[in-house]
Amino acid sequence: MKGAPPWHAVIAVAVYCASILAANWLIRNVGVLELPDGTHLMPVGFGLMAPSGAYAAGLTFVARDVVQRTAGRRWALGAMALGALLSAAIDPRLAIASGTAFLVSELADFGVYTPLEEHGFVVAVVASGIVGSIIDSLLFLTIAGIPLDVALPGLLLGKVWVQLIAAPIAAWMRPRLPVATA
Repeated sequence: MKGAPPWHAVIAVAVYCASILAANWLIRNVGVLELPDGTHLMPVGFGLMAPSGAYAAGLTFVARDVVQRTAGRRWALGAMALGALLSAAIDPRLAIASGTAFLVSELADFGVYTPLEEHGFVVAVVASGIVGSIIDSLLFLTIAGIPLDVALPGLLLGKVWVQLIAAPIAAWMRPRLPVATA
């Protein structure tokens, strides 16, 4: 089939969609503390708490960059939309919050990742992940109605942990990933 992505891209799209869905499911189902609105929090270090989907949300930024590299921007945006649609079954408010936050942070990420990628994949993944995490976290928490003072510092820290762990994996994967032609 013309235009079909290689198997690397299919796996990356699946991981990306699953990480979006997992982040939203975890927020509603797993944690050591539950806020009145049903948001579950967990410790992420240094005495900070974050919505329980923080680690899965951090993975989305790395997975998105792999999708962009192997399948292209259109597939990354399509996978983001699919992840948000699947999340609507968990909680429509979270789906709207995550879909909006992902879309805006994705667009910001494209502005950071795309020009940096040709100069270094790992630098592009880390830099775009940081920018995307900040924008995504602020928008998501605000739209979802989760108090910023309770969740923002921990959410950012949790995403940073994931991105720091993922950077060496991204470095290892880079020469093994085909580059999208479209």
